[in-house]
Amino acid sequence: MSDLGKIDRSFFERHVAPNLGAARSDVAVGPQHGVDFGVIDIGGQALVTATDPVSILPALGFERAARFALDLILADVAVSGIAPSHLSICFTLPETMTDDEFATVWETIHAECADLGVAVVTGHTARYSDPSHPWVGAATAMGVGDHDAIVRPDGAREGDRLLLTTGPAVESVGLLSTLFGDQLELPADVVADAQARLEEVYCVRDALTAAAAGPVRAMHDVTEGGLAGALNEMAAGADARFTIDRDAVPMRPGVQAVCDTLEIDPWAATSSGSLLLAVDSDGVDAVCAALEDRDTVVAEIGRVESGSGVVVDGEALEHPDVDPSWDAYAELADAADE
Repeated sequence: MSDLGKIDRSFFERHVAPNLGAARSDVAVGPQHGVDFGVIDIGGQALVTATDPVSILPALGFERAARFALDLILADVAVSGIAPSHLSICFTLPETMTDDEFATVWETIHAECADLGVAVVTGHTARYSDPSHPWVGAATAMGVGDHDAIVRPDGAREGDRLLLTTGPAVESVGLLSTLFGDQLELPADVVADAQARLEEVYCVRDALTAAAAGPVRAMHDVTEGGLAGALNEMAAGADARFTIDRDAVPMRPGVQAVCDTLEIDPWAATSSGSLLLAVDSDGVDAVCAALEDRDTVVAEIGRVESGSGVVVDGEALEHPDVDPSWDAYAELADAADE
């Protein structure tokens, strides 16, 4: 098992996958490594559900931190193509969090949920002596729709074209430059560009826009393990080869400079806000146009072919063993405390 971040595939297959409680016929999609959501059949309708930790970073400001946390939670349902509609959320708050700070978090979550049509249906909120920021709880998002409308995580097929929104490492660079910008030996305008990436870490509306615009076969948000991880997970699920053109991958302003300074591989670093999509060739233009209408950066980066694995400019791309942004965060935080 990895020391930080999600458990690895081998641990999952040995210890988690064989031990999933009762075997029920209404579970249409159960837990799979690298898959964002599960699906339950309820009277012929699909209930799509996903659970994630709640991460609140006070240094971002509580309003922005709450919006960021909520988008991460809802995204794992949105990538199914089904709009999230219900939310169950549990807060295990640290003693240091004030009533006013939590009120800001809750009111921000309410406003964003209301705008997205998501109802909070249950939860739990209390203070405890041990919790500390950023991990202050967990939440389960749900959405209801037709089984046929679900974009399956293993749905990529030979001949599909691969699209990427936003680009690698936007989340990692946006967070690290915002939290530790004074430690980066970079020009002020480069740091400002990097900090602006935090406005691109929201992908729920992009996911729903893409799914509605054209025949999207598979969709994955680019989280831990970065673009390299997402490519490998989608390719493995589809039992296909993903052939990628490195030069076609968009790189947002400030990202490469910060990654170079921190010695981070941008393709291996978490990038919430970026979506990897496998799209039927007939739908690529419509999906790109719909995303561009939202001012979302999108690029065609490759194709789905017969075979296995991920090939970038003729060379194999492996799934990262660890997300490098974790170590970078720890080192910068330690330096800030000195």
